[in-house]
Amino acid sequence: MRPFFSRIIKPWLALTAAAILAGASQQACTKDAAAKAPDAPAAVEAGRRENGVHVVDLAVTEKGFEPGAVQLKKGEPVKLVVTRKTDVTCATELVMDEYKIDAKLPLNTPVEIAFTPSQSGTLRYGCAMGKMIAGTFVVD
Repeated sequence: MRPFFSRIIKPWLALTAAAILAGASQQACTKDAAAKAPDAPAAVEAGRRENGVHVVDLAVTEKGFEPGAVQLKKGEPVKLVVTRKTDVTCATELVMDEYKIDAKLPLNTPVEIAFTPSQSGTLRYGCAMGKMIAGTFVVD
């Protein structure tokens, strides 16, 4: 019985434990993952101004959209330059319902998205799977 346990069961247990640990470390695009997300970070003043347009560079990484919260101004035109830098995400599109934006995000290709915030408040954008991976714009 001992040789069976040593040669068969121990390696099987080790592989099972490794698979569980590997699965736990992967970012999933599920409602549970979104529900357990930490509080949203404070909005940051990101980007640069070019000819009266606020240009904001966003990246899609294993952590989601970065930066996650960006400060914008009501009435100021915005150009997002979004680059998806990972294949380990469901954020292959950027969806912003309020402005009817649904932009495909090919891997390692900058995509420009233009809009002008028309209302103050928090504007949420995210992936096409119910914005499970998301970011926010805080519009003043």
